[in-house]
Amino acid sequence: MGLTYKDAGVDIEAGDALVERIKPLAARTLRPEVVSGVGGFGGLFAIPPGKYREPVLVSGTDGVGTKIKLAIAAGKHDTVGIDLVAMSVNDVLTSGAEPLFFLDYLATGRLDVEQAAQVVAGVAEGCARAGCTLLGGETAEHPGSHGNEYDLAGFCVGVVERSRILTGRSIRPGDALLGLASSGVHSNGFSLVRRILSDARLALDARPPELGGKTVSEVLLEPTRIYVKDVLSLLGAVEVRGLAHITGSGLPGNVPRCLPDGTRAVLEARRWPRPAVFDWLQRLGGVSDAEMDSTFNMGLGMVAVVPPAAVQPALALLAARGVPAWEVGRVEASSGEPTAVIVR
Repeated sequence: MGLTYKDAGVDIEAGDALVERIKPLAARTLRPEVVSGVGGFGGLFAIPPGKYREPVLVSGTDGVGTKIKLAIAAGKHDTVGIDLVAMSVNDVLTSGAEPLFFLDYLATGRLDVEQAAQVVAGVAEGCARAGCTLLGGETAEHPGSHGNEYDLAGFCVGVVERSRILTGRSIRPGDALLGLASSGVHSNGFSLVRRILSDARLALDARPPELGGKTVSEVLLEPTRIYVKDVLSLLGAVEVRGLAHITGSGLPGNVPRCLPDGTRAVLEARRWPRPAVFDWLQRLGGVSDAEMDSTFNMGLGMVAVVPPAAVQPALALLAARGVPAWEVGRVEASSGEPTAVIVR
């Protein structure tokens, strides 16, 4: 008998078994607009009828970065899928869009059905938290890649009424900055995190006193907060003039992305509590304030720009929904392209 595809490192039967494991996971995320989902060559999704006069589709794609390496080292695969969804849906949200559906891509050297099913279970959980459908995806075996390591990519499509797209053009000096709490490190800066852990020779099952009795892996693998349902409620209740998802480059790199020219964001660090994980990482690695600010979210995963009159209603709504949030700064007049500064 000659060589087979399986001999070359690709197990089609395992792939088929994974698809069957995925179908019930995807089924719990179905929205009524789904025409055809997992299992076909393409997923079909109808724009919600009657809800939009001029619907504009908004797309986003992202990954999880080297946080996956920590998940593999810890043997915990059921949360990075939540991170994957969060990174794309939170981006799409900043346009004012409601995420509609999500697709995932998993590449691995050798398909482990149980491991992959845990990953996709996390993706389905993330979609449920975001209120979007897991419409389809792809799992690819790449023989020759290292062992059971894998990588992820995700793709999201949302929709917004053209007249309600958040462009930032209505932002004015004097507007307030509201910071919505992150759940921890989220999914950026993990190359630095891993370097800090390596240099300190710290095991993932260690329990540093600064982390409140939790293990290093428990704290660092805490999934990224998904802001979709809370921010959509906010958009329906108060005037929101801009949104920034705080990812790579931190607050200084992301807040200006929602501001118009001729303005700057001034954030006052004393106005929000800094999670212990960031103090611990900074001390352990001897990292400067500037490097921390430009690498991590520092406790704020999303920043909203609102007029002063909207501050208290917005904070009250978020508190009622269980989202810690604070007025963390203001918009000032400036010259040239938008910038952001953090005042300590």
